Parts: sequence; structure tokens; C-alpha cells
Amino acid sequence: MLLVALSLALCSAARAQETTVVFDPGRTTIQFTVDSTLHLVHGTFRLKSGEIHFDSSTGEARGEIRVDAGSGDTENSGRDKKMHNEILESPKYPDVVFSPTYVKGPMPAQGTSQVDVEGIFRLHGQDHAMTLTFAVERLGNGDVQATTHFAVPYIKWGLKNPSAFVLRVNDTVNVEIHATGHVQIQ
Repeated sequence: MLLVALSLALCSAARAQETTVVFDPGRTTIQFTVDSTLHLVHGTFRLKSGEIHFDSSTGEARGEIRVDAGSGDTENSGRDKKMHNEILESPKYPDVVFSPTYVKGPMPAQGTSQVDVEGIFRLHGQDHAMTLTFAVERLGNGDVQATTHFAVPYIKWGLKNPSAFVLRVNDTVNVEIHATGHVQIQ
């Protein structure tokens, strides 16, 4: 879902070629927040894998960013159990996947840029068209860093509302991603 922009930082506007970005799960953080009547809930997910292929001349992209749905952690075992068993149903839907289809925006050979990445966000077995805006920075060692934030209207997308009689939970989860990937030009 996030790391797509990393694939963009690979391309020089002057050269049309396919570039691949392989994302590093160890250097990627996925954080989320959701507001409730009692407090703001903070949590994390882990990146399983990610590899994006991008054609700088056409904007066409392919690949997949795979997040481990079962890794969701809010540091509250009771809340996490409910999140995995009743909301995400992570044993049944173990991955959240973003598959990029198109990249829009200039990519400098060095420095930073803003890039929009269109694609399909698969959550809880359902596909949702989504455009993610990334701040992308090209690093001197062949790596790229990308940051994005977006909202997931999980109830609108068919997931169960975790609200209870007294506790009211917002219907949108805010996600922030900081990712690093290595560029391979082919």
C-alpha cells in the first residue's frame, strides 16, 4: 500500500526504462491511529514484502506491497484479539495488499518529489481503487525513502464496527507509512 512510491524514485525523466524497487521490511514502519470516545488508539503493522516495477515512459506500474494483517498491534491484548478475530478476521484474510497500476508525477534523478500512485487496495477480501500521494526522496546509495498518509474508511468498506454501548470508535483509520527500498534499474 505504501511502498509503491518508492518504485517511482527510481526513474530519471530523461530515460525510459523499467525500474524495480524492492522494499525492506526491516526499514519500513506502518503506523495507524483510530479515535474513540475514550482515547486515540495507536498501533502498528509489519510489511511482509514489496516489489514494484515501474515504466518511466508510460507511468504503468505493477507489483505488490503485502502487509501482514495478523501483525496488527495496539499493545492491548484484548483489543488486538477483537481486532484480529472480529474486525480484520486476519486468520481468514492474512494480508492487506496494495497493487499499483499507474504512477503520476515527475521523478527527479536526485532529491525529493511528490508522486501520486493509483492502484488497488485489497482489504478483508475486497478490492478498492485508491490513489496514494507519496513524498519520495532519492538517497545517494541507490535507496529511496517514501512517506505517505491516508485514511481507510473501514466500516464503509464492509468491516465490522467495533463500537459498543458506551465506547464509540471512529469509522476511519488513519495510516502513516515510512518506507525504504532499494532501486534496481533494468
